[in-house]
Amino acid sequence: MRHRMRGRRLGRSTSHRRALARNLVSSLFLHGRVETTQAKAKEYKAMAEKLVTLARTKDLHRVRQAVATLGNKTAVRILFDEIGPSMQGRPGGYTRILKLGKPRLGDKGPRVYWELVNYVPTAAAAAADAPEDAAADD
Repeated sequence: MRHRMRGRRLGRSTSHRRALARNLVSSLFLHGRVETTQAKAKEYKAMAEKLVTLARTKDLHRVRQAVATLGNKTAVRILFDEIGPSMQGRPGGYTRILKLGKPRLGDKGPRVYWELVNYVPTAAAAAADAPEDAAADD
């Protein structure tokens, strides 16, 4: 029975889950959007939301807490300089999970886009998301 069991194991060891969390949340802050599975996005959404709440006020202690959690100074810099100030008027709900229509090819795992709510795709990101066969038709 799963009574009082907190969190998902995701088929990984503890250290692997910790590394996955740091890498996935760092990528979210660096790129604004990541494509992942639904279980991973739901598991680490709370971690990302807490870090954005932390970044709304910038002081040395909060920056050090974020660096200790993420371990990526570039992601922390973007978090405190860009993401935190842009979320000042929002009382939570900083990320969204958008389900994709097609499951993952290998195991039919449900894929999602996990993105920041103020994410605006750039031209380079839109070109990367475009299907490759459209370019092959030329």
